[in-house]
Amino acid sequence: MKRNFKFGGTTLLVSFLLLTACNASSEEAGQDMSDYPEKDINGIIQWGEGGATDNISRTLAPLVEDELGASMVMQNIEGATGATGAQYVYDQPAEGYDLLFGAENPNLYQVLGISERDYLTDFEPITIIGQSYAGIVVREGSDFETLEDLIDYSVENPGDITMGTSGEGGLPHVASAMLQAELDTEFNQVPYDGDGPLATALLGNEIDATILAVSAAQEYVEAGDFRMLSVIHDERLDSTPDTPAITEKYPEFEQYLPWGPFQGVFAHTDTPDEIINELTQSFENAQEHEEFQETLENLGVHPLNINGEEAIEYLEQNRSTSSWMLYDAGAAENSPEEFDIPRVDQQ
Repeated sequence: MKRNFKFGGTTLLVSFLLLTACNASSEEAGQDMSDYPEKDINGIIQWGEGGATDNISRTLAPLVEDELGASMVMQNIEGATGATGAQYVYDQPAEGYDLLFGAENPNLYQVLGISERDYLTDFEPITIIGQSYAGIVVREGSDFETLEDLIDYSVENPGDITMGTSGEGGLPHVASAMLQAELDTEFNQVPYDGDGPLATALLGNEIDATILAVSAAQEYVEAGDFRMLSVIHDERLDSTPDTPAITEKYPEFEQYLPWGPFQGVFAHTDTPDEIINELTQSFENAQEHEEFQETLENLGVHPLNINGEEAIEYLEQNRSTSSWMLYDAGAAENSPEEFDIPRVDQQ
């Protein structure tokens, strides 16, 4: 009896010590979260330098640093229509120290068979910064003076026009599929790693035309290097008032609009809620700075600054529109139905 009593007492003591240690560890873990961030945060831009996502991300980052009290180390990891950067962030520990500065492309990875990663499954939206619009551009000295010139030539000479793209699921690829579906165009598509390389290729006469975010093309248009034939929107933009909307000549595109690229910031889906909330508040505050709002306005970007459920609803809407657009044009490898993606009018 005596030995049994001692054994039980020892067991109770060990249990007590273990419980105390666990509580201490929990408190320590909680303290770690409250101290976030304790080191630099890596901002992974899924496209190359000089594009819309790169420009907007690098403008916003210093303002977020002030809000968080930590440095943001920005780096470009391009490739596979942004999937390389997205996968890199997904593979890092879900501790809020690796953030994806991305565009609309991951919304299409599944239907295009590019990657299994998906914004709505694998990431948590910290913020959707803003929506831009697509502009169809050529060099200033191009023989194509208007969008009608480009379209008519493409229809009459299938494959003769070299159209620069950013790969499957990139903005030019999706917009070209839209043109093909409605106007029966056919381009010789050549892929590059984002808006910046596309602009360089167009400047260097490597391609005849491309489709860029207006925010990426505008500086070249203002410098007299590019001519923007049209914006893929249902009305002209204040930032480019002399550029016609595509619906002015081709009203059949109204069914797809408004539509366009967007920029956002995402964390791994398993990131603790406390860290998500801290990041969300910091990015929300940073975007309210007047200098950042002016940057978006000058780039022709419609500011959104949304997060939480509103951001998720926005992502769902964009995914449905783009996925079914590609599928209906015969440019998607998989049906959106396989991934329970409804048509927009069915949501």
